[in-house]
Amino acid sequence: MSAPSPKDDEIQGSEVFLDEGDIIEEYTVDEEDLPDADEEEGSDTEEVIDEADDSTHIFTGHTGELYTVACSPTDASLVASGGGDDRGFLWKINQGDWAFELQGHQDSVSTLAFSTDGQLLASGGFDGLVKVWDISKGDLKCTLDGPSGGIEWVRWHPRGHLILAGSEDSTVWMWNADKSTYLNMFSGHGSSVTCGDFTPDGKVICTGSEDATMRIWNPKTGENIHVVRGHPYHNEGLTCLAISSDSAIALTGSKDSSVHAVNISTGKVVSSFSTHSDSIECIGFAESSPWAATGSMDKKLIIWDLQHSSPRCTCDHEDGVSSLLWLPGSRHIATGCVDGKVRLWDSLSGECVKTFSGHSDAIQSVAVSANGDFLVSVSLDGTARVFEIAEFR
Repeated sequence: MSAPSPKDDEIQGSEVFLDEGDIIEEYTVDEEDLPDADEEEGSDTEEVIDEADDSTHIFTGHTGELYTVACSPTDASLVASGGGDDRGFLWKINQGDWAFELQGHQDSVSTLAFSTDGQLLASGGFDGLVKVWDISKGDLKCTLDGPSGGIEWVRWHPRGHLILAGSEDSTVWMWNADKSTYLNMFSGHGSSVTCGDFTPDGKVICTGSEDATMRIWNPKTGENIHVVRGHPYHNEGLTCLAISSDSAIALTGSKDSSVHAVNISTGKVVSSFSTHSDSIECIGFAESSPWAATGSMDKKLIIWDLQHSSPRCTCDHEDGVSSLLWLPGSRHIATGCVDGKVRLWDSLSGECVKTFSGHSDAIQSVAVSANGDFLVSVSLDGTARVFEIAEFR
């Protein structure tokens, strides 16, 4: 077929037909070099600049989403992280060549906690197991079993090697880690036990559940001292719990967007906070002042004056607030957000004094190093990142 004449070309709507004889030279073009169809003229001058990464260290040993992080209370460089790859790791801040894998869980590592003296680390998994690791020896000390559902959280007694764990099977378990022995099982909740802890004086246990109740227990006898439920308490599942330093008040948050303060000795609700408009995800008491902070999926961090049961200030985020932490000996609060940012807030003014970028997905947990110099965050993006915060101590 020969090429059409110019006249034929006009008739056929300016389409041009070529045969192999018309080809003078061929060039191979890499498709990556071709512009996108939607690129506009002049766009070659607009370069896409990657967002700054403010982290000083990135731990990339995991191969899945990260859910939990803990910093050693005695070794300022030691960090533990765990996640959806069924593994935990011990690693050191700014020492990228050192890591120790916590092997043996058969499902996601959901929670980690160091003992108060820093000698032991507990890892809890959705496989229903709690594993205890000897830090100085760098090996597994014991595996504690019993729960028939996944472990939601683990906590250590403030002055000993007793471990408390809440399970999806609606029970709470306590073991002696030194002797690798079972001590007690606390049953009564009607659904997953989502949060809990010993009081700082070690004399009482408080637990919160998906069943919308908080239970207060005697750790020695297993007796259920109080059940907090019904009006004026939560009407949906509890998500988080914090206990005041004097062991007097438990503060709980719920999916129902409310926060309640409970007198631990009487089991009575003493004040209620209903400013949030979505699920409460995290909660924490200030170290010394009568303040507390709550983070919610409504994109707000609220700092409360507990003496007057009123909000001191509201700190707006770009997305839901998934985790918070009062920095030790400081007036600053760190928050982890669904937008992947870690932010520092001045609790006096309510101002955001620093935003740390680097993560590409939601923050799940934050922790602070023992010396207060570093903040460590873990994210669904599969990384743990370290941010320097020494100037905010």
